[in-house]
Amino acid sequence: MDDHPLFVHGLELLLPTTSDGRAEVVGSTGNAATAAGLVSRCLPDLVLVDLHLPPPGGIRAVAAIRRTTPQTRVVAMSGSTDPAPVLEALRAGAEGYLPKTSGPEELLPPLLAVLDGWAVLPAELLRVLLRPSRFTPVDLDAEERRLLCAIAAGRHTVDIAEELHVSERTVKRMTAALLRKLRVANRAEAAAVAGQAGLLE
Repeated sequence: MDDHPLFVHGLELLLPTTSDGRAEVVGSTGNAATAAGLVSRCLPDLVLVDLHLPPPGGIRAVAAIRRTTPQTRVVAMSGSTDPAPVLEALRAGAEGYLPKTSGPEELLPPLLAVLDGWAVLPAELLRVLLRPSRFTPVDLDAEERRLLCAIAAGRHTVDIAEELHVSERTVKRMTAALLRKLRVANRAEAAAVAGQAGLLE
């Protein structure tokens, strides 16, 4: 699941070669909304999902695949170093994560490990996810928790405004106040706080 045709084409050409024919691409799409349907039709053993697909996005695609085809294992991929989307993807049901900077030869061993039942994460990312939080715990009221969960889920301001029954301007004001309260600089850091606080379970 990737909206970069060159990346997909590279996998189609190189995976069969590097795996001695054990791995091949049986389907591809750059549309997160149709990802689960494609997986249901192709029934692959494993799906690679780019977390930065256009809306509804890679994380929702992971969740939809896990709901509709639970026997298929999912590995998230991203070209970003931000750990927040990776944490969300793991919570949505991904069995692992690999950086998109990996070459096909580097991809194959971890992909085969996932098929054997293992979870895979780059060592650097594992250290980031396991290190003690640098955020000071704060008390949030119910509305602030709902807002934080919506931010962590990657919801757009318009969607959050509709859910909370307030204006977009109010959502922006509430978000700015929440970021100050959490002592973080942006939505990605707020999502990390939500994950570390167990609010996304």
